[in-house]
Amino acid sequence: MAGTVLERFLADEAATARLGEDLAMAVRAGDVIALKGDLGAGKSTLARALIRALADDANLEVPSPTFTLVQSYETRVPVDHFDLYRLSTPDELDELGLDDALAQGVVLVEWPERAGDRLPENALWVDLAERGEGRVARLSGQGPVFERVARSLAMRDFLASAGWGEASRRHFVGDASARSYEIVSLPGQAPRVLMNSPRLVLGPPVRDGKPYAVIAHTAQSVAAFVAIDRALLANGVSVPVIHSQDLDQGFLLIEHLGSEGFLGHSGRPIAERYEAAAELLAMMHGKAWPDRMEAAPGVFHDVPPFDREAMLIEADLLVDWYVPWITGEPASDELRAGYHKVWNALLDRLAGSEYTLMLRDFHSPNIIWRAERSGLDRLGIVDVQDALIGPAAYDVASLAMDARVTVSPEVERRTVAAYVAARRGAGAFDEAGFAEAYAIMAAQRNSKILGIFVRLEKRDGKPYYLKHLPRIRDYLRRALAHPALGGLKDFYMAHGLLEERVP
Repeated sequence: MAGTVLERFLADEAATARLGEDLAMAVRAGDVIALKGDLGAGKSTLARALIRALADDANLEVPSPTFTLVQSYETRVPVDHFDLYRLSTPDELDELGLDDALAQGVVLVEWPERAGDRLPENALWVDLAERGEGRVARLSGQGPVFERVARSLAMRDFLASAGWGEASRRHFVGDASARSYEIVSLPGQAPRVLMNSPRLVLGPPVRDGKPYAVIAHTAQSVAAFVAIDRALLANGVSVPVIHSQDLDQGFLLIEHLGSEGFLGHSGRPIAERYEAAAELLAMMHGKAWPDRMEAAPGVFHDVPPFDREAMLIEADLLVDWYVPWITGEPASDELRAGYHKVWNALLDRLAGSEYTLMLRDFHSPNIIWRAERSGLDRLGIVDVQDALIGPAAYDVASLAMDARVTVSPEVERRTVAAYVAARRGAGAFDEAGFAEAYAIMAAQRNSKILGIFVRLEKRDGKPYYLKHLPRIRDYLRRALAHPALGGLKDFYMAHGLLEERVP
């Protein structure tokens, strides 16, 4: 139980339940929460609230495991709830399956002192005791689970400062970064989104003494989101209104734009929605955007350029991860040199392209469909913090070759045609130059994604991303069909980069 100690006063049972929600928002598989306290101290109330929050079911039946010793729940993160009050010896934990429970989910333990030394050293201990008219919870521990819980409690304090301290919290969505999102609700109020965006942890230097994120211009703090969100909102783009912000801690309380996406019941793209999104891009690309945007009085975000260095470090993900995956060995120096040669020649062709604000991940997971609205307001845009000043064609390619959804050639054609028609309608437009830039940016983005999806499997233990690889290879073939990309196509074919592979 050594380590840092946090203390929270719980005035009533509702406050105890909120602490359970706060813990639920922080836990991950492998975590142990040891609930200590006398009879009636609130351990079961806390455990019940935690389990219900993970299940997203306020009415879930959560009986005490006093007589069964353990109860299991299939929630967002599986939970095993142990009550060791009737345990004779710590060795009985083997029969109860403690190790198996730790391997697959979260373990809650009431009367943990009866486990002897069988609980992990990095367990989070929650000691409940009466104090005055309420009770006090002392949370102690060390390591990742304690750090996550401490941040979750700080998020509750942030909600309190915004007048939402009594709100219920439910997991909403996470993304490929360290960011996470929750739905927070108060009676009589429209739900809002709580955004948790810790400062980016830069990795080791990978080139010229700089980390990958610096070269690729990945946003390093929540100030980027706030600044770009404000600029987009001021220019008629439906992004979330920010109700409260803490730039230092990386917390935002923002408008909930909805949950309806771009896919039909069959999981296929709805072409009309992709066309509408393309028209939104056309509107945005007709505006002049500053490269310095304000996040708060005196706090500015300089929007980085999507320069050659950034384009190449992203494209290199293919040779860093995808090539070893298909060949079984690292890419040779010769292959890397040839790869850079063809890419540099291709990027030279972007010199005359139109550059504008590009949102970078403008695809279906980040676009909300709001059928009750009209015009471009039907499209709610999220996840804008990594925006750059770059080729206008990039976001069109990101949309029309949606990495997470199979977009047929016909829907792709309709999406691009809607964009071109809208740009033509607004004035002079270089359609041939756009078509070439579109193919180049589609090839760059999909090359990057091939590498990213393999990296997610190899480095991060997320094998389900490999199922997307056939789609990305198909998108690459479409992009490489443009005559300007003939050299790149020949290189990819010569090295087997377009061949179908079975994971």
